[in-house]
Amino acid sequence: MMTTYNLNAYVRLMRLDKPVGIYLLLWPTLWALLIASQGLPAWDITLIFVAGVVVMRSAGCVINDYADRKVDGSVKRTAQRPLATGEVTAKQALQLFGALVAIAFILVLFLNWQTIALSVAALLLASSYPFMKRYTHLPQVVLGAAFGWAIPMAFMAVLETIPVYGWWLFVANLTWTVAYDTMYAMVDRDDDLQIGVKSTAILFGKNDVRIVMGLQVVTLAILIGVGQAIAASWPYYTALAFAALLCVRQYQLIRRRQREGCFTAFLENHYMGLVITLGVLLQFYIG
Repeated sequence: MMTTYNLNAYVRLMRLDKPVGIYLLLWPTLWALLIASQGLPAWDITLIFVAGVVVMRSAGCVINDYADRKVDGSVKRTAQRPLATGEVTAKQALQLFGALVAIAFILVLFLNWQTIALSVAALLLASSYPFMKRYTHLPQVVLGAAFGWAIPMAFMAVLETIPVYGWWLFVANLTWTVAYDTMYAMVDRDDDLQIGVKSTAILFGKNDVRIVMGLQVVTLAILIGVGQAIAASWPYYTALAFAALLCVRQYQLIRRRQREGCFTAFLENHYMGLVITLGVLLQFYIG
């Protein structure tokens, strides 16, 4: 029988106590669902994707901590994670990951076969990301693909096809994810250099702030193009304008490369995603 203490450790292992990662995965998923449906999507598809976001983000956190279980104790920010402290064993983590993946697969079985086929790539991306930081300085790119794969899945679930602008939406989310996860990696850069973990923050070096903001600009530019492709109305472009202001705020937070500022900037990307979601939604009702 699982004790309250162990249950708390499992909650922390899945990061359910830190939902910002769920939001960062959820907002782009909703962009795709709303655009594909030209408004509110069917309630059953919406519930499946929202539940899938929570489950797969949790699974991603579990396999990430499993991959990092031998180094997290050496990093200030991650030293108290359940696998690092021994509250959860490696075997228990793998069992939990397997259970979460099984739940996600059951959810996707209620969608069309094309979306089921796409879900295989989603699993491969989510499972491989944590191990990429040992072999490449671009694990954030793999994370971006994993976080964005719900976009083509959403279009396929609703339309049974993926329009060209759907793939551009995926690319926009990819560049956005690389930007905000580089901010996240900037927090751990000193520790990562000591333990040999690779990241875009290390790769970009002194150009990190410049490249991160450039990626944000590219993201907004692509989203403007997507807006033109779907004949978006003024609420959509107003939302992008507010998102641009949030990017300016993020620049102010990361330009000195202080840990607290970089971490805050990472967290505040959630608001950027939320604003864009509201713009996508409102354009179909008041635009």
